[in-house]
Amino acid sequence: MKGGKSTMKKKLYRSKKDHMIAGVCGGIAEYFDVDSTLVRLLTVLFVLLGGAGFAVYIIAWIIIPKNPEQFSDDKFDKREESKEKIKKEAEEVAEEVVEEVKKRK
Repeated sequence: MKGGKSTMKKKLYRSKKDHMIAGVCGGIAEYFDVDSTLVRLLTVLFVLLGGAGFAVYIIAWIIIPKNPEQFSDDKFDKREESKEKIKKEAEEVAEEVVEEVKKRK
């Protein structure tokens, strides 16, 4: 402990409480203690202006874990199952695209 304060590390998680699609924006908002609507608006702006925002969001969805300390309800669990199926299919499509690009080189 330094100066009487414990040094707890903050971890970035996808939010189970504040989510629209996968909880990425909600998790980022919780991590930085800002309004999730602002994070969502910036994400949409990033997607529309640069195009890379969609890929960044998908990558974040894949690599950022769900918050293990947050609880969810049955409806949430069903949505998560659907999202996991979509995520798996998106990963498969991405792999197919990579393979196709490699073939063309």
